[in-house]
Amino acid sequence: MTSTNTLTVATKPITPPVTMVVTHTPITESVPTTLPAVSAMTAHPTGTFSHTHASTPTTAILTFLKITTESTVLPLTDKPATTSLAINPTVASVTTSPAEPADHTALPTSELATAPEVWFTDPPTTAAFNTLQPVVAALTPPPDITNSTWPPTTTLPTSEAPTSAIPSPFTPNQTSSAPTSSADFPGDLKTELPPSEVPSSVLPDWPLGEGTELKDIEDWMDSLQTENDTSPFSASTLLSGDGDSSERDAPDFPRILHPDFDYQYDAPGFLELNEEFSWGPGACPCVQGIQGSSLLPVNVEQKITLLGKNFHLYQDQQWDYECVLIVEGRTVVMDAYVEGEEANRSLCYITCQLHQYSYLAPQLEFNAVVFVQRKQHLRVDSAVDLYVTLYNCSMGHSDCSRCQTADSKYNCVWCGGERPSCIFRGSCTEEIADICPAPLIYSVYPLSGPVEGGTRLTIAGSNLGQKHQDIAETVTVAGIPCAVDAQEYEISSSIVCITGGSWAERSGHIAVEVPGGGHGVSGHIFAYQNPDLKSIAPSQGPKAGGTCLTLLGSKLLTGRPSEISVLIGDLPCHILSEMQENQLQCQTSPSNMSVELPVTIKYGHTERRLEGFLFKYTLDPNITFAEPAKSFLSGGRVIRVHGHNLDVVQNPKIRITISPSERRRRGLGRWRRIMPETECSQNALCSIQQFEELCLINSSYLVLCKTPAINLLLRIVQVKLEFILDNLSFDFKSLHPTPFSYEVNPILKPLNAEDPAKPYRHKPGSVISVEGENLDLAISKEEVVAMIGEGVCVVKTLTRNHLYCEPPSEQPAPRHRTKLEGTDSLPEFTVQMGNLNFLLGRVQYDTESQLTFPLEAQIGLGVGASFVALIVLIIVFIYRRKSKQALRDYKKVQIQLENLETSVRDRCKKEFTDLMTEMMDLTSDLVGTGIPFLDYRSYAERIFFPGHRESPLQRGLDMPECRRQTVEQGLVQLSNLLNSKLFLTKFIHTLEIQRTFSPRDRAYVASLLTVSLHGKLEYFTDILKTLLNDLVEQYVAKNPKLMLRRTETVVEKLLTNWMSICLYAFVRDSVGEPLYMLFRGIKHQVDKGPVDWVTGKAKYTLNDNRLLREDLEYRTLTLNALTQTEATVGEAEDSQGVSVKVLDCDTITQVKEKILDQIYKATPYCHRPDPDSLDLEWRSGLAGHLILSDEDVTSVIQGTWKRLNTLQHYKVPDGATVALVPRLTKHIPRENQDYIPGEKTPMLEDADEGGIKLWHLVKPTEEPELPKHRRGSLRDRERAKAIPEIYLTRLLSMKGTLQKFVDDLFQVILSTSRPVPLAVKYFFDLLDDQAMHHGILDPETIHIWKTNSLPLRFWINIIKNPQFVFDVQTSDNVDAVLLVIAQTFMDSCTIADHKLGRDSPINKLLYARDIPRYKQMVERYYADIRQTISASDQEMNSALAELSRNYSGELNSVVALHELYKYINKYYDQIITALEEDPTAQKMQLGYRLQQIAAAVENKVTDL
Repeated sequence: MTSTNTLTVATKPITPPVTMVVTHTPITESVPTTLPAVSAMTAHPTGTFSHTHASTPTTAILTFLKITTESTVLPLTDKPATTSLAINPTVASVTTSPAEPADHTALPTSELATAPEVWFTDPPTTAAFNTLQPVVAALTPPPDITNSTWPPTTTLPTSEAPTSAIPSPFTPNQTSSAPTSSADFPGDLKTELPPSEVPSSVLPDWPLGEGTELKDIEDWMDSLQTENDTSPFSASTLLSGDGDSSERDAPDFPRILHPDFDYQYDAPGFLELNEEFSWGPGACPCVQGIQGSSLLPVNVEQKITLLGKNFHLYQDQQWDYECVLIVEGRTVVMDAYVEGEEANRSLCYITCQLHQYSYLAPQLEFNAVVFVQRKQHLRVDSAVDLYVTLYNCSMGHSDCSRCQTADSKYNCVWCGGERPSCIFRGSCTEEIADICPAPLIYSVYPLSGPVEGGTRLTIAGSNLGQKHQDIAETVTVAGIPCAVDAQEYEISSSIVCITGGSWAERSGHIAVEVPGGGHGVSGHIFAYQNPDLKSIAPSQGPKAGGTCLTLLGSKLLTGRPSEISVLIGDLPCHILSEMQENQLQCQTSPSNMSVELPVTIKYGHTERRLEGFLFKYTLDPNITFAEPAKSFLSGGRVIRVHGHNLDVVQNPKIRITISPSERRRRGLGRWRRIMPETECSQNALCSIQQFEELCLINSSYLVLCKTPAINLLLRIVQVKLEFILDNLSFDFKSLHPTPFSYEVNPILKPLNAEDPAKPYRHKPGSVISVEGENLDLAISKEEVVAMIGEGVCVVKTLTRNHLYCEPPSEQPAPRHRTKLEGTDSLPEFTVQMGNLNFLLGRVQYDTESQLTFPLEAQIGLGVGASFVALIVLIIVFIYRRKSKQALRDYKKVQIQLENLETSVRDRCKKEFTDLMTEMMDLTSDLVGTGIPFLDYRSYAERIFFPGHRESPLQRGLDMPECRRQTVEQGLVQLSNLLNSKLFLTKFIHTLEIQRTFSPRDRAYVASLLTVSLHGKLEYFTDILKTLLNDLVEQYVAKNPKLMLRRTETVVEKLLTNWMSICLYAFVRDSVGEPLYMLFRGIKHQVDKGPVDWVTGKAKYTLNDNRLLREDLEYRTLTLNALTQTEATVGEAEDSQGVSVKVLDCDTITQVKEKILDQIYKATPYCHRPDPDSLDLEWRSGLAGHLILSDEDVTSVIQGTWKRLNTLQHYKVPDGATVALVPRLTKHIPRENQDYIPGEKTPMLEDADEGGIKLWHLVKPTEEPELPKHRRGSLRDRERAKAIPEIYLTRLLSMKGTLQKFVDDLFQVILSTSRPVPLAVKYFFDLLDDQAMHHGILDPETIHIWKTNSLPLRFWINIIKNPQFVFDVQTSDNVDAVLLVIAQTFMDSCTIADHKLGRDSPINKLLYARDIPRYKQMVERYYADIRQTISASDQEMNSALAELSRNYSGELNSVVALHELYKYINKYYDQIITALEEDPTAQKMQLGYRLQQIAAAVENKVTDL
């Protein structure tokens, strides 16, 4: 085909893309048409597209048939096709893929008058069916209409199908079953253009054959209905275009081209051939609007006329129409008929039949949607917002005036009769009222006002005028005009007016007059009143405000309450609660100054001032102190509040605020995830609660407040106590050094515990004892009220578990007297503790019954009594004599105890002050020098190898140089072998089952492994977890609570070392400072008192075994110390004096150490000179030099005892000058630095072979001697032995002095306010996981595991041995104090409560009150760590890798490996056997590798 002109039109790109090619061809050329079943699109060289068929094509011969008889649907394909339109000036044809030969029909043509114009619709916006649509390829008219031509404009409608502009009646789900070959077609393969699309100029005008028309039509309808059963479109879709239909299942019109287009079809045979067509939505039948008014009154029959368009296109005139109204969800259907417009056929009028409409909504108008439908429920299109407006005159027009003022468009009238109402004029059957009735007044507010007028009066009623002018001048109140407010006037229903002044009290009715003579008078009476303010109470209040002021007078409630206000001067007084005629209450506002001001009541613009009285603003009350700081949960304890100006407060209150405990948001160095709490657990507080109680004003200086009762758990809440003094609030925290707290309620047991129903028999003269629990936690004995009936039982003693009271001498009467007899007539014993009242049973006094005896019996009784009395007198005389001595001793001891108590109290204060001063000096020194921390190497060696005088890592490899290289290579192989997890675990387990492998060996091997694996801490941690898992399984089978209790296995020592490595930075950064301050505080305090150089006992200590129990006399001396180092020997003496405080009872060595501590206080201990290498020289004048020593020829010897020399022995005075000079005589040098506790304490052994024993302050075996005449008395010996126990109070003095430093250390260790070390969180989570894995749910067991792993394994070790962290030297007496503190820390970490008694250790008694507080800190510490985010393995490994890098070269791993090999060599055979018995170890050749290592290191002959 030769084309002269080619036009390409692209539709919306859809895969595969579609191109429509329009070409012009000569007239004489035939047009072949082919319809392929499946085609594939290929690019044409010219830029257009052609098709290559993938299967046998289906060829259609398109011929012209009778338009009324047949309709054929083309087969569907899975791939779209392309349509090529060849357009010639005279012939138009549609061509598909000319590549295939096909039958075709030549079209005879004739010339057209004008050239055709091609028109395309816009491409659709959505993807359409992927099917081949029916296509009109060509039209072949019969010979008699060959002269017919197309109109000038050729219209080719397009559809959503991406292949062509031909629509299809099939839905997408039909494509898979559509026929794909010519054999599947329901008839001949023929197509025809739908009648609505065929141009009228080419349609035949011949008549249909008779007898065939109806049959063909019926067949046509049947075939189409069969083919379109599943079509989603209905006839209503065609008619309306908007898809609305009440019956979507009636496919009466199946020829739907596209859902987006509006089409209207007629059955074949109904088409008028001379009819012109137009296209688009505007050509569809629709209802355009309403003819006439759209207002319809209710309950009146009305017709509705609608304006229609294009209704003439409907050819089925036998169908009827209906009007439909939607009213409040109801459908109202009326018959309708259509009348055409003669002038314009496209217009018509649809008339809806008469109908009464109504609605229930309480509104004047109601818009009802209206539309037209055909009888088959096919809705006709309507214009947007097509509705009629129904209205009800009675709505909003409840009276005549409102009805007459309604909008005239409604035509509403006031219809008279028995029940007059506002209705539509056409509905009124009674007389229409032209004049409205007289006004009616329903209510008037307020009913009183001041005589000056100005009261805003609200009058509500009906027929109160139709406009403001009707009543503007006709409203009167008690005969006085009332000015109407035009802005607030509501027609007929409401009037607001301002009353005029009457200037005298009067009352009357309210009257309203309207035009036409209507006059309305209210039944209410309005009173003009003259309020009178007479007095106020109180007459003063604090300038902070908040005073409740009561105003008394008459007729105070006048006018509108909202317009009544009270002023004090210019300050508002806020009215409280409801006002009364004779009384008002208001709350004063704050004032800037203390001043007297007048009181005024304002009624709008009118005011009344109180004459003769002023309200005085006084100075604010102030609270300075409050006590006590505890209360039982039941409340009722009296809090004594002290202050100034307290009596100016009107209603003082005590307020308790209970709030949930704050959860820390930061923990473990990372922000904690805040997880929402889904529900509130039982017995937990989930919101803030407040409890208030009124207080009693005792005087201007004292207020008594009873604590309110609360009913909550203690450990999960925060308690805040405040005192509310009107507008002022005082927090208890600022008034008392101790925060306020609630304690658990006390419990009292009945007097007769065995049988509470029986009365308690009381012997007169004795004391009643009551047992209970928690009795003195929050109350004193003075506050307890004990009663026996009406008599008072005076409380003498109150302890934690006992109450002792002294009852009346005679049995009191019962409190509630009754006529009952028996036990009910006995008085009842009651105890009141705050709000708690305990009924503990009835009390019966024992009385001797008077019996009648015979005379003989009386005489015999008298003689016997006299004899007994004589014997008693003798016994009493002897007893008195003995007891006087005991009483004198007791009084002496009592006086001594009281003096000691007083002196201990004073001493504690003084010594704490002195210690804090010294610590401040120490802190200032530390700023410049810093804390003497050990480096990491020394720290690790001291912790890994405690008890060794020299770290094993300091030694070199002891071997010949010729073998050193070979041995080192073997040790490198051993290091590689340790990287095998199997070998390492086998090695450890094999060693642990050997009987000769002692606990000391286990700890030593664990430390050697730690050093060897220090560069691979991730692997070391993995090994630790594996061994720990084995240990857990071992103890779970026995007793899990004993795990990690002692260092009995290698893994336990590995855990200690692992903790030490991971917590080194935390110790340096956080714990180091409080620990060093505690150490220095202990050392300073111990050195302040005498210390026995021989026994190590000190006056100031916490350990009773190290307490110096004797009272020694000593003085404090201040020496001027000079130092001369060996470097300056022989040169000019260059010395500088330093003031040093010593005791005159100190030995010379003790003096030297104190001097060195002072001179070298900024120098680490390792850099200080040895005291044994120096002599102490006392200098007096220019030539007086004396060398002082502990022992010399002047030493005092008594028998076998030699006393060490002291400054007192040499009579060194205060202010003397001494010097440390190098010792000239030879001495034994100090051994390598030893950090074993107790090194400095001399041994208690004979000084020489002669048996001379040394002593300093007290002879070690000395005991108090007793007088000879009293040696036989056991009681005297016990008393003499007990007297030295008095000096135990020195322990309390020491504890009180060091308390702050101990608290600071524990707080830092157990606090989560700063980031907790990652290792702690990681290991605690590991223990939790192990417990869960093994089904251990007992929280006590998990608590014990955590305690044994962190406090026991690490913190106790650090607290007892500060030399592990600092470069310092300790002594026995310092170690003894640290031991008590460490034991206290350990006791705080245990769950079990220690019951204290007289046999309890002294150190537990010392901290008995502090341990419960420390226990709470530990429990909170464990709980906070558990609630924070879990530490992942990745985080832990990253931290461990950093530690390995930082300290990789610090420790000598080669020596550690060599030491470790010694154990391998010792148990070589057992290890080899264990490896050979394990199949996995055999595969890995672990035994062979160990033999290689043995051959290299030991030159051992093996089986290799």
